[in-house]
Amino acid sequence: MGKIVSNFFISLDGVVESPDQWHFPYFNDEMAAAIDAGTESCEAFLMGRVLYEEWAEYWPSQGDNEPFASFINTVPKYVVSDTLTEATWNNTTLVTGDVASRLQEVKHRTDGDIGMSGSATLVRWLLANGLLDELHLLVHPIAVGHGRRLFEGTPTYPLRLVAHETFTTGVLNLTYARAER
Repeated sequence: MGKIVSNFFISLDGVVESPDQWHFPYFNDEMAAAIDAGTESCEAFLMGRVLYEEWAEYWPSQGDNEPFASFINTVPKYVVSDTLTEATWNNTTLVTGDVASRLQEVKHRTDGDIGMSGSATLVRWLLANGLLDELHLLVHPIAVGHGRRLFEGTPTYPLRLVAHETFTTGVLNLTYARAER
């Protein structure tokens, strides 16, 4: 059975919004290797509507010489949305209706990881419904001070640290799983 694994660039103060404005000074070969390892274990990719619309406009026009383009353009993609009516990007399936049941079916059909990124709202929903198996955070040594945070206004979710690494840039590569209550 597959597991849903969420990946985020996150600041010390919990901001996940607009990492393009604060993340890149910390990007190095260590982070690239961590990101590559994550994509290598993915058999599918899960996203919300907003990320789908942004990426569907950008990634299909990128050549295969861009490693992430060759991954994201071919991997099976699942989009959770109540408003999207069609998904035209190669290998994309809309997940609507009883989303929790549909995602459980995807997990049962998949042997590897189902990666996801970009939607704090979707991560919170996955946690609330017991569907998120791992949360990978690349915690950057910066307080952004504004922007959407990963866990604003949420209930308490106990997690347990299952892996950690410190990069030379001061970024922490942390992996959490749901803690048993």
